[in-house]
Amino acid sequence: MRILIVDDEPLARERLRSLVAELGGDEIIGEAGDGLDAIDAVQNLNPDLVLLDIRMPGMDGLEVARHLRTLANPPAVVFATAFGDHALAAFEANAIDYLLKPIRAERLAVALERVRGLAGLRREVLPAAGARTHLSAVVKGRLQLIPVAEIRYLHADQKYVEAVWPEGRVLIEDSLRSLEAEFPRRFLRVHRNALVAVDYVAAVERLDDGETVVALRGMPDRVAVSRRLAGEVRQRLRALGGA
Repeated sequence: MRILIVDDEPLARERLRSLVAELGGDEIIGEAGDGLDAIDAVQNLNPDLVLLDIRMPGMDGLEVARHLRTLANPPAVVFATAFGDHALAAFEANAIDYLLKPIRAERLAVALERVRGLAGLRREVLPAAGARTHLSAVVKGRLQLIPVAEIRYLHADQKYVEAVWPEGRVLIEDSLRSLEAEFPRRFLRVHRNALVAVDYVAAVERLDDGETVVALRGMPDRVAVSRRLAGEVRQRLRALGGA
């Protein structure tokens, strides 16, 4: 198998590399020290298996697995961590195995055999609990990550949702309802088809035709506010010290 090792600690990566070499029969094709680099490496190297640490700065392993599920042919995932409190979340994410550090060679051998038992089939990783740091979309066959903290607003058009941020806009598969539930403090619903990022609201304006819109800092876009939600939007923003 072609294996990618992901861990923010160089000594932990070296330990896994040595164990895989000791067991023989598999190839380490690369390493990554954080979640963002891991996603790039998966797309560039196309591993069969990712040995994935859970606790990493920035994007943790559970979120990495969540993004990898959107790939057409995602790798199998085996989590490796020094902390036992993530075991339930790991298996809820359909991880093939969960290795507790310090990892023993015989325990790693069992995990690798379980992956081989899939007969070449890649496992789909289901969403893990907790809010993400990035949203993801497949653009021209590659996974693109959009930092949630940079998103100005989200707009629904038919069955797709468009995420808009200073670097552009991209269609994602998440629904507005699910995003509103996942990020209740970051995004505010202003219309049945739109959420705005509270931190970037510059003003709530009333146009000459009577329409209410939200102006966003650093963007020319105006997002329409429905009449039904106008009062609630103003109240929420006043409570947060905003517009």
